Amino acid sequence: MVIIIGAGPVGLACGIALKKRNIAFKIIDKGCLTNSIYHYPVNMTFFSTSDRLEIGDIPFISHNVKPTRREALEYYRRVTEHFDLPVNLYEKVSSISGDRGNFTVTTDKATYKAEKVIIASGFYSDPHRMDVPGEDLPKVKHYYDEPHPYAFQHVLVIGAGNSGVDVALETYRAGSKVTMVVRGSEIKKTVKYWVRPDIENRIKNDEIKAYFNTSVVRINEKTVTLRTPEGEKVIDNDFVLAMTGYEPDFSLLEDAGVKFHDDEARTPIYNEHTMESNKEGLYLAGVVCGGLNTSKWFIENSRYHGEVIAQHIAS
Repeated sequence: MVIIIGAGPVGLACGIALKKRNIAFKIIDKGCLTNSIYHYPVNMTFFSTSDRLEIGDIPFISHNVKPTRREALEYYRRVTEHFDLPVNLYEKVSSISGDRGNFTVTTDKATYKAEKVIIASGFYSDPHRMDVPGEDLPKVKHYYDEPHPYAFQHVLVIGAGNSGVDVALETYRAGSKVTMVVRGSEIKKTVKYWVRPDIENRIKNDEIKAYFNTSVVRINEKTVTLRTPEGEKVIDNDFVLAMTGYEPDFSLLEDAGVKFHDDEARTPIYNEHTMESNKEGLYLAGVVCGGLNTSKWFIENSRYHGEVIAQHIAS
């Protein structure tokens, strides 16, 4: 038995590769199917074309040049049904113990014995926290859904990457009074080239207020205190949309015995030719392989990990 942790596209691809080799497995996820994609903004469109998101040689037909979130959710449901993948959803893995063909995977619902374990849990598991007073208030959101709930409200967007810029522009156009907090001196260079002029012009015209070289000091029910180059400033606020990025579940990796390189990205150690970690019989697949460098691996360049792992297990 192989236990796959994570029912995202890469976890599903691992299951498909194992099924083709008649290797018994079970996929476990703490959320819904393709939980990360589900938590993307409702109106999101992928950067990739649909063919680069395909798994299991099942065609992904989109009505547009770039597929939407809704189309992707439908596609991965169809793939799961087609291969009749055994998926346990809304079941959180709490620990992984053992090694060398004798693993114990414990969840909040059951305990499983496994000969091999594949961790394909992605990076959308835990948001980067700001660790400031008030961060746990209900008005603080680390996951953005759609702009409508924030119409005519004072919205603070934290972050100047693609997510932060998209959220600022969408909420602004839905009628929000938008303020951005940016730790650096400018909008990030990595922001999509066709979007960057839009956000820069909104800021230049004072339609969106931006504080650069600024951080959040505390969050209160109706205000937020900022630390700006000119000193502390208190602004009116109804919602905080913290687009501060996400990170893998490092505690799960550490608990399983995975070791890390001595680098800032906390990159886990694994064999690039087999995807096996330093722990014999425990494999890594997908975005989790990059540690904090979450821009290294995507669906399109890591969907083959399942074939590599299945081949190694079968051999």
